[in-house]
Amino acid sequence: MPVINRERGARMQKFRIGMVGVGETGTPLLKQLLDASFVDLVGVADLDLQLPGILLAKERGVPVTDNFIEIAEQGERVDIIIDVTGSRKVREDLRRYMQFSGNTHTVIVHERVALLMLSLGAGRWVETRHDELSY
Repeated sequence: MPVINRERGARMQKFRIGMVGVGETGTPLLKQLLDASFVDLVGVADLDLQLPGILLAKERGVPVTDNFIEIAEQGERVDIIIDVTGSRKVREDLRRYMQFSGNTHTVIVHERVALLMLSLGAGRWVETRHDELSY
């Protein structure tokens, strides 16, 4: 949804983002997204609701859940779902849900692309603990 940038009087679009996985790999990206004025985090999901990334999201008023499908269920209210779980099952379940829901608006960003974004931001290759990065 466009918002008014009061300093310049211009309209600014915001990316509406959902994140799945905010462990060691996802939390640095979460921090960048939380600080970006052009991003609206609509939800964060992880199985462990005590992770530092989950707690940070809660502190910043972002809805959290341990059920990643709740992010996808928001339909066209989410522009991009960033999956940084490293889990083949999560990837497959997300794709399957999107296919059967008929949502052609939301894009799922695979962990490999998220690592590219993190590496670009860091100016160097960012390592991950996840072994399975194939799409």
